[in-house]
Amino acid sequence: MRFFKFIAFFLILISVLQLHAQAGDPTDDSIDTVLNRVILHHEKSGGVVLHTGGMGFLFRKGFNQNWFRKNLWEVEFSGMNSDKQVRVNFYGTYFSNANSYIYGKLNKVYHLRAGFGQQRLLNSKPYWGGVEVRFAWYGGFSLAIAKPVYLYIIDQNDFNTIESERYDPEKHFIDNIYGRAPFLDGLEKTRFYPGGYAKAGLNFEFGEYNTKIKALEIGVMTDVSPVPVPIMAFNDPHYYFLNFYLNFTLGKRYNKF
Repeated sequence: MRFFKFIAFFLILISVLQLHAQAGDPTDDSIDTVLNRVILHHEKSGGVVLHTGGMGFLFRKGFNQNWFRKNLWEVEFSGMNSDKQVRVNFYGTYFSNANSYIYGKLNKVYHLRAGFGQQRLLNSKPYWGGVEVRFAWYGGFSLAIAKPVYLYIIDQNDFNTIESERYDPEKHFIDNIYGRAPFLDGLEKTRFYPGGYAKAGLNFEFGEYNTKIKALEIGVMTDVSPVPVPIMAFNDPHYYFLNFYLNFTLGKRYNKF
């Protein structure tokens, strides 16, 4: 169900952005390098990433070899959730300072990706603007960052005592978990899981001018790790994460003289 909502959202965005691109002034060629066919070899872009497991941020630096192919380096940082997550707040009904938490969550997991990729032209942009379509693939190093979850726990021998503790599914249950502890608690116990990633998709460039980048990209990505990454207490740790993604980027193209 999440995948179909994801696709519907993407199609609506493409429709709106295509109408916006076609509404541009086709006679303004003062800086439009699409008209004079100048190849701008260098580009930089950045933006946001939404995927079926979370969201994050992206930066890319590219080199246009020719009209049909470009090479890119990218760095991406995003959160990774489990589809089994359920947020609860048992004591929140009675106490305003009892923060909600995800029951059974062992670690907050993030992925830092750094890799190389290419985009290959499938459909060029007409001279008056519109949408350019490219097939895109990327791959490289992926680092899973697992920060332990800490919760405020009620002392069963003294109900007036509440302390921050690392979540332990053998000892901590809904009736003795008061709420979520500060994020920085347990930061020193963060673990790192090196691995790799790969992704492929379609890139839709709808910028009015070739000097400016406005693009949407949709595809599928996977992160793999030789050591399984634990997220939830009552599920097996993950050797891989498979997600559909959508990113929106803004940037510029230029030549070095």
